[in-house]
Amino acid sequence: MVVSKAWTLRQHFQGFPKASDFHLSEETLPQPKNGQVLLEAVFLSVDPYMRPYSQTMMKEGDVMIGSQVAKVIQSYNPSFPVGCHVVSDCGWRSHWVCDGAELTPVLPDWPQDIPLSLALGAIGMPGLTALYGLEEVCEIKKGETLLVNAAAGAVGSVVGQIAKIKGCRVVGCAGTDTKVSYLKELGFDQVFNYKTATSLEESLREAAPHGYDCYFENVGGKFSSVVMPQMREYGRIAVCGSISMYNDTTPQTGILSTLQTGILSTLQTGILSTPQTGILSTPQTGLLSTPQTGLLSTPQTGVLSTPQTGPYVHTHMIFKQLRMEGFLCARWKNKHQQSLRRLMAWMTEGKLRCNEHITIGFNNMPAAFMGMLQGDNTGKAVVKV
Repeated sequence: MVVSKAWTLRQHFQGFPKASDFHLSEETLPQPKNGQVLLEAVFLSVDPYMRPYSQTMMKEGDVMIGSQVAKVIQSYNPSFPVGCHVVSDCGWRSHWVCDGAELTPVLPDWPQDIPLSLALGAIGMPGLTALYGLEEVCEIKKGETLLVNAAAGAVGSVVGQIAKIKGCRVVGCAGTDTKVSYLKELGFDQVFNYKTATSLEESLREAAPHGYDCYFENVGGKFSSVVMPQMREYGRIAVCGSISMYNDTTPQTGILSTLQTGILSTLQTGILSTPQTGILSTPQTGLLSTPQTGLLSTPQTGVLSTPQTGPYVHTHMIFKQLRMEGFLCARWKNKHQQSLRRLMAWMTEGKLRCNEHITIGFNNMPAAFMGMLQGDNTGKAVVKV
């Protein structure tokens, strides 16, 4: 019988996670039955998505969600012989018994000089996310200009490199000068430190005076609202994450940009003020009269200089004919094996390089997770057991 350690969610996070939000428990696992395998964790992943997912998909007391590279140490399933390595979504556990239905074997011809931990990084979910965001969502083309934020992270660093492989101009931003240097080593055309930049708007404009064709969004919040006016016509935006908002206890608010204030004040004052007080007042007096006379009447009868919650992207989306799409890489699950082989080929050819931020010890899972959320990592954050 094997005793497994597991990190559980003691209580839902309020703001930034704390060590006291986690609990380390032990469980004696049953002997594997026919068709089952016993897994032993080798590398575990900590990723930004775990923060919002824990709030919506987990109950207090549940084992923390996440992926790991595990070794099969006992097997009664011929598809997974003893000694093979798999990617499992069994969470923050040291050991686990399962039937193999949800296991993904590591590529059978995995090169010995490539760390297996990359199956959680560039040759895993983050790499697939980068690839699908660029090819399936942005439909990126040679010669276009791409912006990626959180560019030194597990996904962002791969995004930039794939875009360079495809012949694009790449602008990235990161939160330390060390990360900026790293991205320049990877071949990014322009990189800046958004934390020390005097003006985010000016830094973005200087990096790409003619604007951006594609924007790979990992951050959200204020950053996104500043980018919108600098998108080029027919631009595409792949919304992968919004890490700047994951730990908020109250919703972020924004102020409408100059373009939106100018265009929308005219439209709303000229066109909408009359219908709302005249033609549309009768049907709206039931359900909608209160919101319209309370929240909206003031800015619509005057000028939109008063800050509004938002910010609202509609004007830029319409007049620049932009396309913004959120996505999860599981949508293209049928292409995973082919895509992983493409990523591995780029890796072995030296076209794709990856840095890893490795924390040693299963007991340090919470510390690694919190460090990743505050940007301690350059590249993929991984825990080695």
